[in-house]
Amino acid sequence: MSSQALEGIVELSLRFRGIAIALAAVALLWGAYAARQAKLDVFPDFVPPQVVIQTEAPGLAPEQVEALVTTPVEAAVSGTGDLVSLRSESIQGLSAITAVFRDGSDVFAVRQALAERLAPLAAGLPTGVHAPAMEPLTSSTMDVLKIGLVSDRLDPRALRDFASWTMVPKLLAVPGVSRVNVFGGEVRQLQIQLRPEDLLAHRLAVADVSLAARRATGVLGAGFVDTPNQRLVLRTEGQALDAAALGAAVVARGTAAPVRLRDVAKVVEGAEPRFGDALIQGRPGVLLTLSSQYGSNTLEVTRGVERALAELRPLFEAKGVAVYPRLHRPASFIERALANLRTSVLLGAALVLAVLFVFLGHLRSTLISVAAIPLSLLGAVLVLEQFGVTLNTMTLGGIAIAIGEVLDDAIIGVENIARRLRENALRAEPEPAYQVVRAAALEVRGPVVYATWVVALVFAPLLTLSGLAGKFFAPLGLAYLLAVLASLLVALTVTPALALVFLAGDRAREAEPTLQRRLKAGYRAVLERQLRRGPK
Repeated sequence: MSSQALEGIVELSLRFRGIAIALAAVALLWGAYAARQAKLDVFPDFVPPQVVIQTEAPGLAPEQVEALVTTPVEAAVSGTGDLVSLRSESIQGLSAITAVFRDGSDVFAVRQALAERLAPLAAGLPTGVHAPAMEPLTSSTMDVLKIGLVSDRLDPRALRDFASWTMVPKLLAVPGVSRVNVFGGEVRQLQIQLRPEDLLAHRLAVADVSLAARRATGVLGAGFVDTPNQRLVLRTEGQALDAAALGAAVVARGTAAPVRLRDVAKVVEGAEPRFGDALIQGRPGVLLTLSSQYGSNTLEVTRGVERALAELRPLFEAKGVAVYPRLHRPASFIERALANLRTSVLLGAALVLAVLFVFLGHLRSTLISVAAIPLSLLGAVLVLEQFGVTLNTMTLGGIAIAIGEVLDDAIIGVENIARRLRENALRAEPEPAYQVVRAAALEVRGPVVYATWVVALVFAPLLTLSGLAGKFFAPLGLAYLLAVLASLLVALTVTPALALVFLAGDRAREAEPTLQRRLKAGYRAVLERQLRRGPK
């Protein structure tokens, strides 16, 4: 930036000082509003765009899942644009494929392209294999909250039912929650435990039992009947909802009596075979893990979930369910980071205020210098929010580091303006305050600008980092650079305007501060003594 441009900026800020101060106040309020509305997360979005595709294949061994499910799905999605890599895992009854895409890809367009490729694939998979499904789009940190449930009154099956049918719908209704996974307890099932000898005796096959069970539990449409006045829709009822009703379902009609399910199998209400379990504080229980939607505000989503849990508290007490709502709560890291930043800002401002007041010896000069802290930091937050950068531990760290730096430019300007005003007041014919403040501000503009740019260039390489390091440290460097550059803008515009308004007519500035006089006297004595000694 040329010296003429800098001179023009200072000139405009002094000539229209009222407008400059008013705009600074508006920016301060706007920055405070932006800080309250900004997206908050634990870490920056460090994971490249990726999509997880899961396909359930009940009853298939891992080798069969790999050959019959995973391989066709991989072949179908391998040609998707911007695809970087495919990772797959085939286990008993499940195929999981992770498709990783190039950084910067539109994740929504990527999911649309994958959906179009997966749609015709379901018809070619083996019978009984479910259609491939993409997992919900979540943030990089993903977890929002882990909730534990234990109960002395409900058995594991009833506790799992309570979590699945009461809590999960309530939690999924919270804005920003993409999914709720439930672990532990026992999943309720109606189980048909076949007796092979009875099947042979009645000359029946497993397929006959399976068909009878589907007919007994399925809901089928019965059509409608048209009348002269209206159409009557027929509804079928009587589906088997318990073990006794299912056991009475007819498998085949023999010559003497029909063969029912209970004649060839033991029909009971049991628990689904477990693939894992959950311990809550050392006790068997149910664990719920909540994931956040892509781009959501972790803090707002967490508080929404906690409000939903508070609404369910009377039901927890009635059921005798003990809730552990904060087994893992990433929002606590955000709250702690915000609290630390708030403490750092207040403590730094208080220390700076005390030190400046001691050295400058004047309250107005001190307050003008300290005004650069909120203006610079909130200006950085405002720019980050406009570009969609989340406030996380890294960006907050960059802002915290910049606290000590944002004051330098303002202090240099205020001290020089105050000194020139003091010297001008001692003249026989003082110059107008406007001319003195303008000359004093322009006198230090070079050192202020050059020093700020040197400090900014030191942090600039952080913006060029690639990979995981770049994802983490680039937001820190960006936040620091924005705060420092905002402090430079404040020093060139707001600081001279405030100095002209609040220092020009202050008669208390005619005397040099006591501490400065003593320090200068001591320094002068040491310097004169060294000069008298001469070179050795």
